[in-house]
Amino acid sequence: MFINLSRIIKYGILGFLRNGWLSMATISVMFLALLVLEGLIVFNIFTNTALDVLQDKIDISVYFKIKTPEDEILKIKKSLETLAEVKKIDYLSRDKALELFKEKHAQNPVVSQSLEELEDNPLLASLNIKAHNPGQYEIIASYLDESSSKESFEKVTYAQNALVIERLNRIINTTKKGGLIFMIFLALIAVLVTFNTIRLAIYSNREEIGIMRLVGASNWFTRGPYMVEGVIYGFVSAILSLIIILPAIYFISPYFKIFIPELDIWNYFISNGFVFMGYQFLFGIVLGVVSSGIAVRKHLRV
Repeated sequence: MFINLSRIIKYGILGFLRNGWLSMATISVMFLALLVLEGLIVFNIFTNTALDVLQDKIDISVYFKIKTPEDEILKIKKSLETLAEVKKIDYLSRDKALELFKEKHAQNPVVSQSLEELEDNPLLASLNIKAHNPGQYEIIASYLDESSSKESFEKVTYAQNALVIERLNRIINTTKKGGLIFMIFLALIAVLVTFNTIRLAIYSNREEIGIMRLVGASNWFTRGPYMVEGVIYGFVSAILSLIIILPAIYFISPYFKIFIPELDIWNYFISNGFVFMGYQFLFGIVLGVVSSGIAVRKHLRV
């Protein structure tokens, strides 16, 4: 068994070296297929981060009447936290709101003077509510509208933001579905092109396969060298694609940060480097082996 395996590996390497132009053509196609895969990964990271950033900027704010005791506000906060749709709630007291307002307008003398002339803090305490996804804000708003503490509310901002939230929710859902369909479509094209290229490479050796079958070679022994070639195709293609994509990601990372400061795509790939490379090699090798195995099957019948 060990001798047969060593021969299969040997013939696979010799076949790869002997068919130089076909091997280069196949590697080139698989290299492009892997670049498409890497581009899809980058696109997915970019869109998901952009959508997360947009989603994080929307919320519902509940402003309370000036005479509402802090204990009651905290009680309402605690009841809201029991909702499965609520991701986070931030409480902003009147004093803290005034402090932040002063810091924000510290360079504006008119605002500072106006605050000094007021005898009391004009700002309201509030709860800032964030949901897990935009589609859940309507449920939270309904809960607030039916709350027994509704009389304590001065204003709930959902009505003002409802249209924006609805549109953002639609954009997020459409982008995710469209992105998934786009990724599947391009991945299928890459797989089909690679399969057909390997099939053409094996077609040029159909007479050799027929002779091996006539002299009694088993299906496994006949198919094995071509599957070894498939492994080599995938391995070399993965290395070449990584050599190209990593410098490209390094150079485009600053431009991505201009649009989305929260996205550092270079550090993301560095921190997930082993996983990323593992997917590349796995995809390339599996694509090469499966394509070779399927393509050679037709020529095993003599």
